[in-house]
Amino acid sequence: RYINKVYTLKFMLAKVIDFVNKTFSGKSASQILHFERTVHWIKHFRPSADEPLLIAAYSHDIERGNRDPKIAEMIVSQDSGFLDEKFLKYHQEKGAEIIGEFLAKNNYSSDNITRVKMLVSKHEVGGNEDQNLLKDCDSMSYFETQVAGFIKNKVPELGKQKVKEKFDWMYERITSSESKKIAKPLYEKAIASLNAI
Repeated sequence: RYINKVYTLKFMLAKVIDFVNKTFSGKSASQILHFERTVHWIKHFRPSADEPLLIAAYSHDIERGNRDPKIAEMIVSQDSGFLDEKFLKYHQEKGAEIIGEFLAKNNYSSDNITRVKMLVSKHEVGGNEDQNLLKDCDSMSYFETQVAGFIKNKVPELGKQKVKEKFDWMYERITSSESKKIAKPLYEKAIASLNAI
């Protein structure tokens, strides 16, 4: 029974990775790298991370791969852009719903599904210790993998100021002092790249 359980857990994480990768197939390769690096940082700070946390780390942005065009329009039209509270709430909760439905269809345990959804549903704003860990690792991976794309694609669309606000927010939201120390040079490099335009 123990061997079967271990196999099932490893198999579910593999299925989630495949599901997320297929969802983002044809989109920027940096998206997949972002998910991989988020998992990397989770393992760095918590080597004993359980499978639901690793699943949440890899799938936290699944909503973006299934985004309603109306939501994309809202980001552009709102003064607060990426930081609009309604957008952040939708992004987190819709992502939790999508990954939860996928896990349920694949017969994952209800307790584990609840944990994954709890984590994804607060990955932007944090909350408890595990939600904060995911949020921090998301930020660190963001600065490693998403900055160039944001500058190239989002500055023409939204302007330098909104992109700077995004960079500032992604850094300032980091809870852990250790994570913030590691992220600081990445954040400073992002701001320098933005200012160089």
